[in-house]
Amino acid sequence: MSGSSSLATADLTDAERVDVRRFCGYPAFGNTASGGQSWRFFQAYGTLEFRLSNVTAEELQVIRQYLAWLYLLEQAVPTAAANLDTDKAASWTHSRTEVMDRVRLFDEWRRRLAVFLGIPLDPDSAFGGRIVI
Repeated sequence: MSGSSSLATADLTDAERVDVRRFCGYPAFGNTASGGQSWRFFQAYGTLEFRLSNVTAEELQVIRQYLAWLYLLEQAVPTAAANLDTDKAASWTHSRTEVMDRVRLFDEWRRRLAVFLGIPLDPDSAFGGRIVI
């Protein structure tokens, strides 16, 4: 994963942090740290926030590379859906599994980002959607 050192010149922006959370399956938590949906009540959320606030420059570069790939993969899913109404046109034949294949590829890279960060992907599914206090 080589890339430009300029990828690691500053902390993650708020927008990048939001995208890391959503790509890893964590819901938005709004602008206050109160209430039952706050990351303070979930170990995985706290771990994610700690890691995002304390990454090294090298780790930041890797996270930004994952984000770049995920933005492209995410956009490819709805774009592929435009071909769902056509099975064949001239010599071109539509892959019936294209959207599903793209979603699987996108999900694989989401999983890789979560593994790199050391957090569970989609924490509600990992914890059965329950809040334990």
